[in-house]
Order: sequence, then structure tokens, then C-alpha cells
Amino acid sequence: MFRPFEAFIGLRYVRARRRNHFISFISLSSVLGVTLGVMALITVLSVMNGFEKEMTDRTLGMVSHAIVQARGDELREWSAIVTQVEGHPGVLGAAPYYRAEGMLTNNTQVSGTVIRGVIPEYEQRVSDVGGKMAAGTLDDLRSGEFNIVLGSELARTLGVYIGDRITLVAPQFNATPAGVLPRQKRFTVSGIFEIGMNEYDSALALAHMDDILKLYRADHPEGLVILTDDVINAPRISREAMQDVPGEYAVIDWTEQHRNFFRALKTEKTVMFIILSLIVAVAAFNIVSTLVMVVVDKQADIAVLRTMGASPGAIMKIFMIQGTLIGLIGMLLGDISGVWLSLNIADLVGYFEAIFNIDVLPCDIYYVCDFPSDLHRADVIAISGVAFLLCFCATLYPAWRAAETLPAEALRYE
Repeated sequence: MFRPFEAFIGLRYVRARRRNHFISFISLSSVLGVTLGVMALITVLSVMNGFEKEMTDRTLGMVSHAIVQARGDELREWSAIVTQVEGHPGVLGAAPYYRAEGMLTNNTQVSGTVIRGVIPEYEQRVSDVGGKMAAGTLDDLRSGEFNIVLGSELARTLGVYIGDRITLVAPQFNATPAGVLPRQKRFTVSGIFEIGMNEYDSALALAHMDDILKLYRADHPEGLVILTDDVINAPRISREAMQDVPGEYAVIDWTEQHRNFFRALKTEKTVMFIILSLIVAVAAFNIVSTLVMVVVDKQADIAVLRTMGASPGAIMKIFMIQGTLIGLIGMLLGDISGVWLSLNIADLVGYFEAIFNIDVLPCDIYYVCDFPSDLHRADVIAISGVAFLLCFCATLYPAWRAAETLPAEALRYE
């Protein structure tokens, strides 16, 4: 049974001034080691959460939460299907699309592209592209005018801006007296968007669906995109919304479209957690060293306690309390500093860049060029729990060695 005198002596050993200053130094280094380990874990995981959230928001801002593809001609009456789907609880919007590949040319500049036929008033319900326009607006895409909106990198590659005309070459051919020629059409650049992801900014173009269907000789949209009010439950909501719609449809949610990408992010976060936990483990080894040296230094005290009736279990508890308290102090300091650093890392990095005149994450190289931080309470609790467990386990061996001390042997030379 736990008795107060064990805690009293254990706490006394922590705050007492020792004759051996080296033991005090090892104790301080143990506290600092746990503090740095916990702080690094909280900060790194918060930044990784921020990057994951930023990448997820940007990706889902373009591909939406789910894609519906028809197996036949079911989407010929797409407007009625959109109305029915938008009436389902949890669905914020639905929009038709037609996806094709082509080649854009401007004088000697040529670039392959993915062209999406959209209807602006519907597209703005399901994607963020309308709010990411660097020039022009999505409403400039009007049927029959053959306007086109380009990603910023794609426009830079082609050397075009608002009002310039470019040629879209489709991978389909016309038989003419001059021979077989590819289908092509002149488009006017009416807008430029910038998502912040090279995958879209350098290879995506948008045009009105009627113009794209005419160029590619299609009769109806290829599919629908669905936006829900809960990204986590988007797979279930989107499939339920399509259950009562007549016809056969394939529903592909965002977890399937980018499965490998998000799985890689999760794996990287797990591996980083394990690697940085080794910092705390090293600090825990310092606690082992500290307690072993304290046990050697307090041999006479242990012997006196044993002769006064203290049991081996009580001796163990004294040194376990001492080592656990060292780890607890380091853990709490690490929690405080880690949370503060996670909440202010963007400002600190900006201050660091201003002082040294450097760019840590150049925007022309990285998709995300700042340090987003998303602090999760669950991460802080998990990190604190792991740190406390490691520190507690580090106390077991030294405490057991202290409990094995024989009073007669310890007091022989006193």
C-alpha cells in the first residue's frame, strides 16, 4: 500500500542539493532531453498535420468529394439527376463535367493539357476554382464563345494572357480532301487560375461544356462531381445520394482517387512519430543513469531506511517517484513549449526568413510555400502518454537495484 513517506523522500531527493554535481547535471540533461523530445514531436506532427490539411483542401477544392460516372447514356438528362442528387441530405452541390485530353499551341509553344468542360454556375457549387482566379472570372465561360481558362503555370508555358488566342488540338481526326487532319479550334483566353498545386496549375484548362462537347463530338457530360457537407462521410453520402437515381453509375470518392497520396502522408506521419520518439527514449536512458548514480550515492540512506523497517517495495517506490517526477517535469515543459511553438511557427519562420534574407520553402518549387500548423489535442495526449510511459519504465531497473541493497553491506564502511 502506498504510504506518504515514500513520496516525501522521493520528492526530497529531487529538490535536494547533491554533493555530486555530476548527478545534478545528468538530472538536468534528462529533463531537457524529455522537454526537447516532446516539443519536437508536437511541433513536427502539427506541421505535418498542417501540410496534410492544406494539400487535402487544395486537392478536394478541384476534384470535389466524389465523382459519378455513367455506364451508358444515363447522363443525357443530367439536369434532372443533379436536381435529385442536390435534394439528398448532406449534399451541398452537384455539377456535370466532361474530361478530355488535348494539346494547346500558341505559335511555337506547345503543351499537353487536360481539358474539362464545365458549366460555370454549376461548377462554382462544387469547386474552389472560381475563388482562385488570378485574372478574369469563371463566368466568362459562355456557350458558343469558345473561351478558355488556364492554370497559371500552363499560361506561363504558353506565353499567353487574357485576350490572347490559342489553339486546342483534339486527339480526333477529320477526313478532308487534303488528308486526315486533327480536329482543332481557336479559343480565347478569358481567365487564369492559380490553385497552388503544380498538378493543376500546369496541366489543367477549363472551357464551357457546350464548346467542348461540340469539339469532341460528344452528346452529353461524362459524369457528375458531388460536394458534401462532411468530407469524412463523403463516400457514404455520395453513394446514398445515387441509390434512388435510375440507371447504373460508378461512384468514385476522394479516398479512392488519391488513395496512394493520403496513405503516403499517413505513413510518413507514423514513421516520423516513431523516429522522434527516440529522442524521448534517449532522455529516458539519462534518467536510468541519473537514478543508478543516485542509488550508489544514497546507499547509506537506503540501508538506514531498511533497518528502520522500510520494505524493498517502499524503497522501489521512492526512486520510481523520483525518476517519474523528472520525466513528468520534462514532459510538461515539452507540452507547453511544443504547443506554443506549433501555434507560432509560421510567424517564427517568417521572422527567420526576414533576418537571413532566405526563402525556406520557395513557392516555385514546393506546392505549399509556408509552414501551416494544425495542432491536434489527440496528438498532444498521445505524445505525452508515450513520454510518460518511457520515463516510468526507465525508473524500474534502478529502483529494483535500490530495493536489492543489503543494509549490512551498505553500512560496513560507514
